[in-house]
Amino acid sequence: MALSLYSTLSKSKQPFVPLNGKQVRLYVCGMTVYDYCHIGHARVMVAFDLIARWLRHSGYELTYVRNITDIDDKIIRRAAQNGEPFEALTQRMIAAMHEDEARLNVLRPDLEPRATEHIDGMQQMISTLIDKGYAYPVANGDVYYRVARFEGYGKLSRRKLDELKVGARIEAGEAKDDPLDFVLWKAAKPGEPSWDSPWGKGRPGWHIECSVMSTCCLGDSFDIHGGGPDLVFPHHENEIAQSEAATGKPYAAIWMHAGAVRVDGEKMSKSLGNFFTIREVLQKYPAEVVRYLLVASHYRSPINYSEDSLKEAQGALSRFYTALRGLPEVVPAGGEDFVARFSAAMNDDFNTPAACAVLFDLAREINRQREAHPAMAAGLAARLRELGSLLGILQTGAETFLQEGHQADSAAIEALINARLAARAAKNWSEADRIRAELTNMNVLLEDSKDGTTWRLAG
Repeated sequence: MALSLYSTLSKSKQPFVPLNGKQVRLYVCGMTVYDYCHIGHARVMVAFDLIARWLRHSGYELTYVRNITDIDDKIIRRAAQNGEPFEALTQRMIAAMHEDEARLNVLRPDLEPRATEHIDGMQQMISTLIDKGYAYPVANGDVYYRVARFEGYGKLSRRKLDELKVGARIEAGEAKDDPLDFVLWKAAKPGEPSWDSPWGKGRPGWHIECSVMSTCCLGDSFDIHGGGPDLVFPHHENEIAQSEAATGKPYAAIWMHAGAVRVDGEKMSKSLGNFFTIREVLQKYPAEVVRYLLVASHYRSPINYSEDSLKEAQGALSRFYTALRGLPEVVPAGGEDFVARFSAAMNDDFNTPAACAVLFDLAREINRQREAHPAMAAGLAARLRELGSLLGILQTGAETFLQEGHQADSAAIEALINARLAARAAKNWSEADRIRAELTNMNVLLEDSKDGTTWRLAG
């Protein structure tokens, strides 16, 4: 089955045909680095990480670009609040972002352009837009994009200019001609970071940054543009208007957007007190559990983040690792039908729920073959790890995963298990049962076999 992708632009699923043979160029809007990344950022990181993994596994020559916005109103405000240069703030937050994504097993993009490295290119594109009549400078040093001039405005978000004009207004301090026009270059206020330009000292608007970084790294037209669900309008709509007006060419062929993260059924918001950074979440749950929660749902679907959903993710991984437990590491063998089903699911617009269902079926087959055909079970276990790696999971040692937990005291658990074994050897069955009950209350499951007793934390 050939790869098919859903595009926000066409609102349909379509066969994926790269613009240039097997070469694929992917651009994803990255983080504005004024604070630690939150669980919504993790959703986008992980979604496009698994997309990149599958494209490469499928034989495409992928160039994956994810930008960093390192100059922005929020950055300037936060740096001022902290009493530090904006460069110090952004450098610290970029380092933290890389730490977070490494813990979530997110592979680094091929290129991570920073907005401040492309100021000259932004000024060049703005000058081009002015020359073509799509942009205009005003007396205070700002430059605006003339939305009504671009005939295709609204084609991504399915919004019409007449509808957008309802309720639109020009804010105090703005000198634009039309309420729908948006800023390309902002005149500097006293004390703000700024760059020299033909229109005076200032800095770029947010939207122009991605237009320039994407086309600089990938060319005027490229295969896939991605990002979070909140970027469709106005950010990505504005990117299309800027880029296509400047170059005269189609911008991105396919637009992909990850689903939103809701917390206990509500939109994540600091005002609601349900806002969680990645590092806060990872203090409570293993990183692989968080990653599995994010990959088990289809990348376009909303995810409900809750204690229950994380416990379900932990339980699911425990089932996989229980199937892997105790089997030797060998070369993957057998299970070709599982591979075919997994590939069909992933080629269907990265249908990870269906792919995970295949992994559960494979785990059940491993358990069925474990006693009667241990060599076959080992080959299938290696196959399970191989397929799991394409989702960025199941690469931990089985014992390590099953016995690690944020509240588990391994030494105390082992001591209780040894005490239970001693009680059983002395035929003190009531004491052995009491200890087992104590371990159960600690969320520890025992598994007795002819080779001894092992344990794991309950999912």
